[in-house]
Amino acid sequence: MIYKRKKLEEIEQMALAPYGLKSANSRGRVYPEAESASRPAFERDRDRIIHTTAFRRLEYKTQVFVYYEGDHYRTRLTHTLEVAQLGRSLARGLGCNEELTEAICLAHDLGHPPFGHAGEYALNALMADYGGFNHNTQSYRIVTKLEQRYRNFPGLNLTYETREGMIKHETDYDKSDAQGYEPDKRGSLEAQIANLADEIAYNAHDLDDGIRAGMFEMAALDELTLWQELKELVGWQSERPLPNITRHEIIRELIGKSVMDVLEYTGKSLVENKIDSPEKVQTHPENLVGYSPEFKTKVRQLKKFLLDGMYRHYRLIRMQTKAERFVTELFQAYAQEPNMLPTDTQKKLDEAPLHRVITDYIAGMTDRYALDEWEKLYDPYRRA
Repeated sequence: MIYKRKKLEEIEQMALAPYGLKSANSRGRVYPEAESASRPAFERDRDRIIHTTAFRRLEYKTQVFVYYEGDHYRTRLTHTLEVAQLGRSLARGLGCNEELTEAICLAHDLGHPPFGHAGEYALNALMADYGGFNHNTQSYRIVTKLEQRYRNFPGLNLTYETREGMIKHETDYDKSDAQGYEPDKRGSLEAQIANLADEIAYNAHDLDDGIRAGMFEMAALDELTLWQELKELVGWQSERPLPNITRHEIIRELIGKSVMDVLEYTGKSLVENKIDSPEKVQTHPENLVGYSPEFKTKVRQLKKFLLDGMYRHYRLIRMQTKAERFVTELFQAYAQEPNMLPTDTQKKLDEAPLHRVITDYIAGMTDRYALDEWEKLYDPYRRA
């Protein structure tokens, strides 16, 4: 039997929870298109995102460590894939739409500039008088305007639900601006899952990468309640060296504990609040997807530890300072002499203001492309 779109939509109607968004009930796309014969709407969104240039560029964009620091640290791409995997697991456990969740997860960091948050801070400061810069808004700009893959419309022409999930993406470090998408309403449960999947992923892999990089003393981790619980689960004591295999076990347990806590707490919240439709999810006064209060306290303790011991570590501050310099000097050079921009980029000046065009160009760069461009502009012995 062949499972085409209609059959898959029927399966969704039977299998998903009443609060899960169904592909057949999508509010549609900005530009009318014939439906796919084989794929439901949200699966089609997912596939379009994967095939973008912006998605491929994530391979050489910084998560925490710039790519030349080592081959095994997370990049923006591997982070995105981990978020998508966690998102699907959570969506499946809660009876939500896995394809919609995955699409939102895969698209959530498309707009990140080179050099991670350092690049974002630099661009936001440079654009202070011209509308600012936010990677979440930039991700939305990419899928609605900047990707040019179709003859009849700009961007990817994603469904309303995927676009809404992207623009309402929100964590402690990312705040959304959902103008045009009923900002008085919360994100769908699938969007809320993407938010938690993002947080679970970066907590786990930043701890993993920080340990690997020797960013903090192992004894300092003993102050964390969660770390003590994880050590007990894998049977490791701090006075012994930490083998790689044990580190992997600890990170795996951290992810597992996080996922189970979110599933149990969210499932309970859905029942207690009698949530039986997507509309009730979005009109509920607060997000339904989250940690239990007890576990949330432990996670906050871990996040503070990572902030103080890793994100503010002198090695990262040095990397970030250099990155901000590269981005700032590239921006200033192009603003002073726009004719140094590539010809195709200069053509975009007919459609958008100079500073926004420059920002789009720089935000789309990978780390190594940005470094290469900086050398072309500022190294007198480097040919342009």
